[in-house]
Amino acid sequence: MTAPNRNVLWAETVVDELVAAGVDAACLAPGSRSTPLTVAFAEHDDVTVFSHLDERSAAFFALGRGKRTGRPTPVVCTSGTAAANFHPAVIEANQARVPLLVFTADRPPELRDSGANQTVDQEKLYGDAVRWYADIPEPEAEPRKLRSLRTTAARAIAESTGTPAGPVHLNFPFRKPLEPTEVPGDVLADLAERDPLAAEGRDGPFVAVTRGEPELDERDLATVADALSAADRGLLVAGPADAASADGAATPTRDALAALADATGFPVLADPLSGHRFGHGDERSVAGGYDAYLAPGVTDEWPDPEVVVRFGASPTSKPLRRYLERVDARQFLVDPAGEWREATFTASDLVVADPTRFAREVAAAVDSRGSDDWRERFERAESSHWEVVAESGAYFEGAVVGAVADLLPDPATLFVSNSMPVRDLDRFARPRSADVTALGNRGASGIDGITSTALGAGSATDDPLVVVTGDLAYYHDMNGLLALSRCGVDATVIEVNNDGGGIFHMLPIEEFDPPFTDQFRTPHGLDFEPTGELYDLDFSRVESLSALRERVRASLSTPGTHVVEAVTDAESSHRTRERLRERTVERLS
Repeated sequence: MTAPNRNVLWAETVVDELVAAGVDAACLAPGSRSTPLTVAFAEHDDVTVFSHLDERSAAFFALGRGKRTGRPTPVVCTSGTAAANFHPAVIEANQARVPLLVFTADRPPELRDSGANQTVDQEKLYGDAVRWYADIPEPEAEPRKLRSLRTTAARAIAESTGTPAGPVHLNFPFRKPLEPTEVPGDVLADLAERDPLAAEGRDGPFVAVTRGEPELDERDLATVADALSAADRGLLVAGPADAASADGAATPTRDALAALADATGFPVLADPLSGHRFGHGDERSVAGGYDAYLAPGVTDEWPDPEVVVRFGASPTSKPLRRYLERVDARQFLVDPAGEWREATFTASDLVVADPTRFAREVAAAVDSRGSDDWRERFERAESSHWEVVAESGAYFEGAVVGAVADLLPDPATLFVSNSMPVRDLDRFARPRSADVTALGNRGASGIDGITSTALGAGSATDDPLVVVTGDLAYYHDMNGLLALSRCGVDATVIEVNNDGGGIFHMLPIEEFDPPFTDQFRTPHGLDFEPTGELYDLDFSRVESLSALRERVRASLSTPGTHVVEAVTDAESSHRTRERLRERTVERLS
């Protein structure tokens, strides 16, 4: 390897190692201090570069790629407040177990705590929200330090994609010159001859990382299988998954969970972000309407389940969480990282095991199926819920999200915002056999970065991308729409506009107005149609289900990005949700 100066050598060494480990893309935000890293990524033939003007959008875009692929995408910025703008995405990556590499450029160490311009304390900037942090030594063309740098790059990948996956922060101090200008004597011409391992690395990653999968021994496996075999009434609950294709995922593969469901005869209650609401061949085995009928008015008359097996993060549905809290059942929480992601504190057994292997091995060991009556009870409840929804025909926010879910092509990537859209997806998206990858930012459940994360996910696949977002989330991340042209991503975006924070109608504060309207629902009165011209996208507005379906179908069949604004009334939508739940409960009581 030859380089005009030590900064170039340092940055090219890092990028070469990342590529050797499988990195194929990077998100770059402009800035001076990060010049060596930016040039190294931009000039590498095996790296696709996504250029972003806004650091927050860049980080969420990289997060979205990590969610969709299970592999980290590096995001690079200059020194100062640029690095602070990465923080929301770092928090989400940590909470949601999404691999992410955060590379911040920094001023030389002697300028820290000196009042120097654009110099802030970037050491451990993200606290314990990262899996690993390293303050990289200053660049030097010295063999041992180059081997150390290669090892650091390999470790960063390993830490980011481990169990649990998450963000890794590397802080790179650079001193001038930052550009690839010649500095005589900076890098010896015969460096490769002196130490080829340091200069050129290995054929493949400098350090290959091999991981085992946590699994149960025969005795512990038999304990779980015996508990499931002895139960007439059981449930398999799949909460939100981590990255779609990551190693060490928190939910089993579809075939593994199907095998466990077949062996036990237990109903599968599948969160829409679990990877199991969609894609199962036998749709009757998957329940998706539980948010409507797991109410005390129904379940108080049901026998409790005797055993529950839980995968993934805490379910989106509050009725499901409360149901699991009040039943008298042995609850197995399966998590490959051994973390306790169960805030009701009612699970009785934490099982540290790879979920896919666990599901397959337990399925093979179970020797009896549960009660047909128990399974049919859930099938009747499902039928009642979907009948009530179909009979309603009302135009409200839940119907908008449900219609979009029904129209998704096979395959498709769906990204859904927090607050009401993900809750409406949970209750009104009927299970389908279509291969839909449904994603959301449920780690910290914020509304920042939704558009950017969605477009990042879309950039990582050829599947059609459909985004369902609220008006506040759309407003919050309008900067992210610039990625449509700069990063070459197309999408169908359904923006549910209820003029403010509709989710607050679910809270007791609704009864106190003022301050409810001005300080909680916060109507904004914004017209988003000009974003069409600003970001070169097609913008249309609908106020009926028939018009919505027509516009979504048209968008999916034509190139380019189309934003379909579904105008709704927040309070009316909330009252409609309540009425539909009441009707379902009445039919089942």
